[in-house]
Order: sequence, then structure tokens, then C-alpha cells
Amino acid sequence: MILIADSGSTKTDWAVLTSQPSILHSSLFTLHSQGLNPVHQSRDTILQILRTELLPQFDASEVSSVFFYGSGVRPELESVMADVLREAFPQAETVEAHSDLLGAARALCGHNYGIASILGTGANSCLYDGQRIVQNTPAMGYILDDEGSGAALGKRLLHDLYKGVLLEKIKNAFETETGLSLPEIIDKVYRQPLPNRFLASLSTFIHRHLDEPDVRQMTVDSLAEFFTFNIVPYRRPDLPVSFVGSIAFFFQSELREAAEREGFALGTVLRSPIEGLIRYHSVLSNSITWSGFGEF
Repeated sequence: MILIADSGSTKTDWAVLTSQPSILHSSLFTLHSQGLNPVHQSRDTILQILRTELLPQFDASEVSSVFFYGSGVRPELESVMADVLREAFPQAETVEAHSDLLGAARALCGHNYGIASILGTGANSCLYDGQRIVQNTPAMGYILDDEGSGAALGKRLLHDLYKGVLLEKIKNAFETETGLSLPEIIDKVYRQPLPNRFLASLSTFIHRHLDEPDVRQMTVDSLAEFFTFNIVPYRRPDLPVSFVGSIAFFFQSELREAAEREGFALGTVLRSPIEGLIRYHSVLSNSITWSGFGEF
């Protein structure tokens, strides 16, 4: 049994590759656990989550390999996360912990050379050689600008609304639909926790109003900046650029237009990397089938 995890800060999707589906209650069995992030959680906290939320669902002694991909799994924390997983799955012969970016690359490109990107609340990208990341334009977060991300889109929306770039009717619609005023926005951005998530949440308003030409143009312009500052440095216009993440998934039309404007071709787009990771790890054995732990 091969266990695969795709973990964000909020939740973890789990999937199993097995040659014995009867081990599980059902081939359609699904499960989420809390997000597992070694930057924000202690070793004991992560182990407790695994023991209380995941291990009761199946026989951990049947797990032969564990492949964990998660936000916060920086190179210096890979061994920390792997050690926790080894304690949770002592029978596993292979245990690996990697960044969510490598997970995205493997999900999108498999064993082929390519450019893989994440566009969700935040943004990141890499040049991938089919096995490892060979180049990465640094992700600098929403304050120093993670172009194309949900947070960047939300920040651009607020700027254009209140600086008069967008029409007054759009600002009125925004305030009516969200119930937010400018003082409340300032409070959420500068005084409340997790302002990046608040900014990213505004992408839902943008999506609802893409029929407004100015809103759509603003979106394309913001996504084009992702290519300008993050993809151009790889100097590989010959390679398609593939994406995982909710922003890439729901704004595919605008993303394609932005890519073509900047001289790139849009490749694969997935909302979540877990399906691609299932395909990637399935090549380890032609006899295995998968049972989902997570909603795909």
C-alpha cells in the first residue's frame, strides 16, 4: 500500500495506491485530515493529528511507502517531517517528505521536463527536469508581491476600486455584495490575522464580475505579471507552463490570454495536485489501483 498526501495549511488530502482494495472499507472511501505544516506545528502536534485523524481509518502496518507533499516542507524541514511519518508508519520501507512545489511539478509534468506553477492564495513556480526542481524564481509572499496569486488579485482589485481605476458602479456592487467599507477593509488588511487569506477571498467577487470588461482586463493584466516576473527568468519559452491551484483553475480563460500575451503556451491546469500525484506514483507498479482519501 502506497500512501500519498497533499497538504496545505488548512487540510490534507490523502490517497492510497493498493493492489488489495479490500483492505479499505470501499474503493470510494474519502478522508481529509487537518493541514500538516512543520513550520507552524510541532512534531508532537503533527504526530497526534496523524494518530487521531488518519491511522484509525485503516491498518497502518499495510503501508509500504509514504510520499508527503506539503506547504512549509522546506529543505531544512524535510527530514523533520519524514521522521514524524516514520514514527506513524513504522512498517513503511520508503518515507519521503517534499515541498508542495515539487508535488505540483510531479503532478503536472510527471517524469517530463517542464515548468510547473502554483496559483492559489499564494504563487510559486519552478523549472523541473522530470525528477527534481532545477530552478525556482523565489516566492516572496503577498507583501513583497506574489504576482498572479489570489492575494495579489485581491490587492489589485482594492487598489483599482478605491483609486478610481474601476467604474463607480463596480465599487458600489463590491460594497453591496461583500458588506465591506473602506475602513473595514483597512482593518482586515492591517489589523486582523491572515490578511493574505482575506485578500485572496476577494477573487470570488472578481470571478462573478468577469463580464465587466474592466474587471476582466484587470485580471488578465495581473496574471500576465506572473509570467513577466516569474516565468520569463527561466528563459524557456519553448516549454508550456502548467498550473495547480484554485486561481489557475477558475480563471483558465484569463490565464490562457495572459500566457499568450507574454509569449507562453498554457499547459495542464489542475485544481488540486492529488490526481496528478496518483498518476505519478502509479508508475511504480502496473498492478496497483487507487482508492481516494480526499475529494477529487
